[in-house]
Amino acid sequence: MTQLSHSISLSDVFVRSATLDDVTRLIEIENSAFSGDRLSRRSFRHAIKSQGAALLVAVADGVLGYALLHLRQGTRLARLYSLAVSPEARGLGVAKTLLLAIEKQAMKQGKSLLRLEVSEKNSQAIQLYSKLGYREFGHYQAYYEDATDALRMQKVLRPGQEVPSSRRVPWLAQGTPFTCGPASLQMVLSTLDDGYQATPDKELDIWREATTIFMTSGHGGSHPMGLALAAKKRGLKAEVCLSQTEPLFVDGVRDELKKDVIIRVHVSFTRQCEQQSVPVQYEALAMQALTTAFDQGKLAIILISTYRMDGKKAPHWVVMSGYDEHNIYVHDPDYEANDQLQNEMDCQYVPIARKEFEKMSRFGQKRLQAIVLLWV
Repeated sequence: MTQLSHSISLSDVFVRSATLDDVTRLIEIENSAFSGDRLSRRSFRHAIKSQGAALLVAVADGVLGYALLHLRQGTRLARLYSLAVSPEARGLGVAKTLLLAIEKQAMKQGKSLLRLEVSEKNSQAIQLYSKLGYREFGHYQAYYEDATDALRMQKVLRPGQEVPSSRRVPWLAQGTPFTCGPASLQMVLSTLDDGYQATPDKELDIWREATTIFMTSGHGGSHPMGLALAAKKRGLKAEVCLSQTEPLFVDGVRDELKKDVIIRVHVSFTRQCEQQSVPVQYEALAMQALTTAFDQGKLAIILISTYRMDGKKAPHWVVMSGYDEHNIYVHDPDYEANDQLQNEMDCQYVPIARKEFEKMSRFGQKRLQAIVLLWV
């Protein structure tokens, strides 16, 4: 364990990015700061190399502490994943120094909202966060290994940004790589119908009703008309907004059988919408109309391209959960439980710059826009 010189003061402390040479010392600090939920050597090495994270260390006569920031690509959201200071350096103001440095780093990366979770028993940390402008907005029950609850706190990093208009939307993770649409619909059903209980089996039921059967590869995703019909079957009112009249998702499908099936499914969904009086508007929905619908109590399931998030250009359904002057907020059902740097908080009320969101919500070369509006 590094021994801190008594002559060192906060003015001697500087912050830099961590390197692989720091990992052994970081493990020492981690083990001294936490009795459980510890980051591993592998996790520290991954964070140092990752473009989706920033690991900063406070240094003076050795490494005194660290702060790990998770950067959600394609969004304005950042999350303080962990912050720890060595026992011999506590009381110097190192934690505050690291936190302010992390905020600057997040803003340099274009982030406007910083979130964190903290044990409800960690009164010193809660006091520090509160003094620096973090506000509680929820909590997780039995979040840590010792079953302690965690407070959820966040801070708007850019002064003057308005408080978002949002709905209390229960968040759900999709159970498979191809059921983002059904997971999104279950979030909406859980919001609009107090008696609805979301389950993995119901997610698969919705998928079987709404699927396009095929995609360019793998299982088919959910068709917007299919989702609207599934929603109506479950008691909601629905409207579909599409920017094109021709069958969806056939671009790039070379297999003639797959292409034929996708087209037939599209025609069938179109006919069912006509028969069940589910309106389909064949025009793009402007941002102002989208926010107006939200204010009217309607929830939107929106097709986006994941390219700006993961570079994969995959069609993906999300739920609009709020908006403000600068951002659209979404609930994203795509959650990787085995990703140590990801947290369920990263998927809820995710702020996406309006200009970025307009690009995300236009899929493929034809710039397809697909939105399902749902209400009671």
